[in-house]
Amino acid sequence: MKVYTKAGDDGTTGLFFGGRVAKDSPHPVAYGAVDEAQAAIGLARPPNDDEELDEILVTICRHLYVAMAELATLPANRAKLTAGTSLVTADMVSELERLIDDVSERFAPPTQFVIPGGSPVSAALDHARTVARRAEREVVSLDLDGSEALRYLNRLSDLLWTLARWQEPAALESRASDPSRGG
Repeated sequence: MKVYTKAGDDGTTGLFFGGRVAKDSPHPVAYGAVDEAQAAIGLARPPNDDEELDEILVTICRHLYVAMAELATLPANRAKLTAGTSLVTADMVSELERLIDDVSERFAPPTQFVIPGGSPVSAALDHARTVARRAEREVVSLDLDGSEALRYLNRLSDLLWTLARWQEPAALESRASDPSRGG
């Protein structure tokens, strides 16, 4: 099987469950932005042995495949989507909220605006957050009635901000000196 199909040489792309649209139409722009967010999250995966953070980020990347499938589907085919596999669910949003609450308990919140770059991982998480915010803005243009994708991306950027703060030097030092605080 070849990687290239040549089907898109005319500037169109195929959608999930059928249909072709211009590559710069709202659906490919939205799922393309989510794809970029997923790649940015991949760059933020820790190079050390922080298995908990890595597991969180890998789970998010898997969820973003679900979001991309949903966003790559025309409204006429939405009924064909499967919850949790090709359709973002309220439970997926709730899981992000649970993670935000859990991780927020592990460090003292900043008292002023944060300048990214406290550590390589936190800087990468902050970058991933900004890409997720852009993806969220692109999804707004789709006007997906009843979709959880927009809420998911909104919570995702909040979670990425929280994870970035958790990975900054002061929070990491606190984790090392007090293992009960989420180490």
